[in-house]
Amino acid sequence: MFLAGKRALVTGSTSGIGLAIARALAAEGAKVVLNGFGDEAEIAKLCEELGATHSGADLTDVAQIEEMMAGTGGVDILVNNAGMQHVSPVEDFPVDKWDKIIALNLTAAFHTTRLAVPGMKEKGWGRIINTASAHSKVASPFKSAYNSAKHGLDGFTKTIALELAADGITANCISPGYVWTPLVENQIPDTMKARGMTRDEVINDVLLVKQATKKFVQPEEIGALAVFLCRDEAQNVNGANWSVDGGWTAE
Repeated sequence: MFLAGKRALVTGSTSGIGLAIARALAAEGAKVVLNGFGDEAEIAKLCEELGATHSGADLTDVAQIEEMMAGTGGVDILVNNAGMQHVSPVEDFPVDKWDKIIALNLTAAFHTTRLAVPGMKEKGWGRIINTASAHSKVASPFKSAYNSAKHGLDGFTKTIALELAADGITANCISPGYVWTPLVENQIPDTMKARGMTRDEVINDVLLVKQATKKFVQPEEIGALAVFLCRDEAQNVNGANWSVDGGWTAE
């Protein structure tokens, strides 16, 4: 329980990767603040299970981010995980989707970070973990907004790692390949339409084609890595972009 006494905010944590990270941090004693949308009863059960609190802040709205951050009472561990995806050729890409993806996947991380850092500096300790993607290192067609946001998140992480290194604060990315989560499952129909493929073809010939293991990454694997990055043994792990992608970006 090496995280006892630490408070962790995990955005986009009512399902998928974020929930797995929240569970892993809570198991080590962290007091977790969940963030995200979903069924109120299910979220209440999660809060009871994890001894957590919940913020339903919409992270595309700066005012709601500021209210959420003020209400946490300061965080020791910040996990910027919230994200969304849309698949479309660039000439048809809806402008409102572009704006929302950039706001949620990239700009929200800037706002949560700028608001969390002063408290971390006061304590002389902090961990910032940004869920990026294999798409922070390589691109795929029809994902112009997502690719752009995740490449930007990688650059943002490196920048703050350098700025905060002398303050006892580390910043790192975790870049999963395809993890079987609602985010991945929900993009299959759009990919089927964009590429003229069947569901099985999208899974085998698009999603897993680059992952040498031919397996989806499990959310719990991401949670375990997040826990490691919070350990004292990881105090010199800083500004790194950790691939958990079955070998995808090794090519």
